[in-house]
Amino acid sequence: MHMTIHHSAAACLVAALAATAGSAHAGPFDDIEARRAIVELRTRLEATQAAQTRLLAELQKSRDDAAKFQGAALDLDSQVQALRAEQTRLRGQNEQVVRDVAEAQRVARETAQASDERLRRLEPLKVQMDNKEFVAEPAERRDFENGFAAFRANDFASAQQSFADVLRRYPQSGYRAAALYWQGNALYALQRCKEAVVSFRSFVGFAPDHVRVPEAKLATANCELEMNDNASARQTLEELVRSHPRAEASASARDRLKAMALQQGRG
Repeated sequence: MHMTIHHSAAACLVAALAATAGSAHAGPFDDIEARRAIVELRTRLEATQAAQTRLLAELQKSRDDAAKFQGAALDLDSQVQALRAEQTRLRGQNEQVVRDVAEAQRVARETAQASDERLRRLEPLKVQMDNKEFVAEPAERRDFENGFAAFRANDFASAQQSFADVLRRYPQSGYRAAALYWQGNALYALQRCKEAVVSFRSFVGFAPDHVRVPEAKLATANCELEMNDNASARQTLEELVRSHPRAEASASARDRLKAMALQQGRG
């Protein structure tokens, strides 16, 4: 662009000079006009050159500004990319924190539940059995229920041992009466009649008002009959009929007494 402006101005000056030379044969007045035109042309050329210089300076400044702007844009883009990378990293950290918090809450809940469960296992429990209510330790209840489950499964040896353990470990247990009664039945099923009689009599002596006393007395008489101790059996049956006349066990006791009487009469 700089060369184009120079060529245009020079071309104008040459044309002007040629025109002036072409009229050199004119008078003095024409020479003055020619020189004036040349001066004017030179002034215009200088103005054009000055404008060109300013234009080139402004163009260079625009280029420099554009370069600075481009550099600033690149720097800004780098900062934006860095911020995005940091945002991604922080988002990942936040997600991990959320996962860690959720896991910590889950562990805390499970720990609290396990702790509550352990406390419940240690807390005394209210138990209702044979029309009576009492408080038992969890281990005490577990041992008795294990014995009763073994008895119902016809594992009389295990049942007898479990009931014996309850009686030994928990001498003041609310299960004591039931343990004595069911231990007597387990011993009777094992044909250990002498031990069964001891357990039944201990039961009656410990809980004389228990609802199962008539059954215990009838079972005692059965054991005595098994041992051929008819005198003791008759005495036990008569005492059962006398103390519990309306009990279902007493009806069986009366039948046994009649059968014993008939047998004795035949003998």
